[in-house]
Amino acid sequence: MSPGSTTRLRRGFPDPRAITRHDTAPAFRRYPGHVTAPDATSRLRDLGGALRRFADEGDVGVVRVLERHGFGTVESGQLVVGSTGGALAGILYRGALDDSVRPLAAASLAAPQSRDAHVTEPAALEAGLACAGGATLLGHPLPAGHARALGAALESGLPAALVSTADGSAAVVLAGPELVTVTGSLGSPELDEAAATAARTLLRRGATVTEQVPTERGDLLLDLWVPVPSVLVVGAGAIGDAVLAQAALLGWGGRTERDLDATVAAVEAFSDADVLVLLDHDPAFDAALLAGIRHGRGFLGALGSRRTQSARRERLLAAGLTEDELARVRGPVGLDIGARTPAETAVSIVAQVVAARSGRAGSALAAAEGRIGG
Repeated sequence: MSPGSTTRLRRGFPDPRAITRHDTAPAFRRYPGHVTAPDATSRLRDLGGALRRFADEGDVGVVRVLERHGFGTVESGQLVVGSTGGALAGILYRGALDDSVRPLAAASLAAPQSRDAHVTEPAALEAGLACAGGATLLGHPLPAGHARALGAALESGLPAALVSTADGSAAVVLAGPELVTVTGSLGSPELDEAAATAARTLLRRGATVTEQVPTERGDLLLDLWVPVPSVLVVGAGAIGDAVLAQAALLGWGGRTERDLDATVAAVEAFSDADVLVLLDHDPAFDAALLAGIRHGRGFLGALGSRRTQSARRERLLAAGLTEDELARVRGPVGLDIGARTPAETAVSIVAQVVAARSGRAGSALAAAEGRIGG
């Protein structure tokens, strides 16, 4: 492997037709080519939950893509994890590499090792890949504490990175909005610093990625998962339609809800990547904002005039919220760009979400002193 080599895979989450496995026996199942599956955030939550459960049994075996050629355009951040009891979760390349992944997942619990895998054109097309290809797979043990930290971040919808030496002999997990929570070490302060710097630099791009990172002490394999926002629009109207259209343009998930109980339940299940855009002015929907504030996750935005916002604020304070808690509600939601049409209002709202996720104020770039872009 040359020092400058990199694994370049398309940004995003694992394949949309991936099925997360929670088998209690080591047997792998072939994945159907066309299956309706949960959205990207749900799949990562499932994988995170599996990691945490597997960590209760001990160390976890992980199988990752070290290098690949062919297959056409494929997703980054693909991962298979296995427990000491033989359970498996995750998927690589729509299951086309199962014959290699299955034994590697089991063997990696004992010691790190790599394995070359190849897929013929017919098998690749049957799995839903664009063409034939091959990959070098890295399997290595992940200590239970590492697995628990990575699983908790993925399940909560937080950015997370798994960085290892190219031979899998050491690994570190970074988690949280700025990847400041660190579990483990690569064996030296220099490598740990290189891993953290690379992961945090890639995080600013705002996309999931798998890359090799060359260092003076050897290559590192880095998998970074950045949750894709999912927008919940509560209420009906042109603005809501425009918000969902704008979200779709960015590759975000989104849906509309009008029922109060369903809205509250959805907000209570929010991850940090989820977004509430409350259009309905009915005071009953204050319950959704209360649920979001008490749950402590997600972006909470509410539309309405100054008068509507003032009345809502008084109701929420009367319900027992503090000023600090109330500050979590963006109301009126959106940046001040002079939006007049539903489409312009949607741009304003989505721009504020992007700014909040990036820790930016949403001011003009010309006035900014720091880094331009991500």
